[in-house]
Amino acid sequence: SAELQMLAEYGSTVDVKVAGRRLRVAWAGEGWRRDIDALTDTKLDVVAARRMSPGARAALDHAGIGWVDELGNAEIVIGSILISRTGHNETPPPPGPRWTPAVAAVTEALLLDTPATVAATQAATGLSVGSCTNALRTLTELGYLHADVARGRGSARHIHDPDTLLAAYAGTARALAPVERVTVGVTWRDTLAGIRDIGRRWDDVGINWATTGTAAAALIAPLITNVTTAVIYIDATTIPALHETATRIGLKPITGGRLTLRPFPTISVARMAETVEGVRLAPWPRVYVDLRETGVRGEEAADHLREVCRAR
Repeated sequence: SAELQMLAEYGSTVDVKVAGRRLRVAWAGEGWRRDIDALTDTKLDVVAARRMSPGARAALDHAGIGWVDELGNAEIVIGSILISRTGHNETPPPPGPRWTPAVAAVTEALLLDTPATVAATQAATGLSVGSCTNALRTLTELGYLHADVARGRGSARHIHDPDTLLAAYAGTARALAPVERVTVGVTWRDTLAGIRDIGRRWDDVGINWATTGTAAAALIAPLITNVTTAVIYIDATTIPALHETATRIGLKPITGGRLTLRPFPTISVARMAETVEGVRLAPWPRVYVDLRETGVRGEEAADHLREVCRAR
């Protein structure tokens, strides 16, 4: 509606009349749990967003506030008004026109406290000097990097607001992620021990890999204790190549397997992965993105991960 479009443009609240009743509606941006935290204690009837995440839905339901999103999903129960709708399947929104894979890779490096210089980001990501130069320029022009003075001493760029940059990166990383994936059957009782075992086998044959999602978070910032599935990035770009990396170490691709193999989303995820307790881990900003896609508990784990990593 025109009212919701105005909410999206100006970030305000509006009054909307539905079935003769006036409802107070607020806009919550992308619709993640953190986007609606400040709204659950206010006197609102409905919260609108581009895509209401499971965590945000649960929080609003608990607060007795209705919600609606641009995908056509809605859950509103107010007096005689009852609206419950399931919208169309979601596809990731396209990244902004200036958010290229190189910009995303440099952003990952910056969020890991790499200095915002061409030399430092080039060393961290393995990208060319030209790619890093363009990426830093783009992030500066978009307002994510800032320099106190234009030239000379003190002119080095720094992140203006880490949380704003992380939010922008998260939306872009999701849109840029490869869609190829293969699931593999495993009989692990201890997921992390199982990852260590297959990781050693990949190491022996020279295949680069890194764990993400809940399994990675269990080592970086534990919150979810019962980890039964895993997602691992592999140095492979096609479905047949993912199959080959699995069968090469004796794993069998099957539908619904508990281990999911995906291509590395950016060059920096592969390059900046670190090993903790025998498990190779994707950089925490990428783990944060992947956690948020795993439901209510995943969103909670992602916010916990952000807080832990920010405090280090």
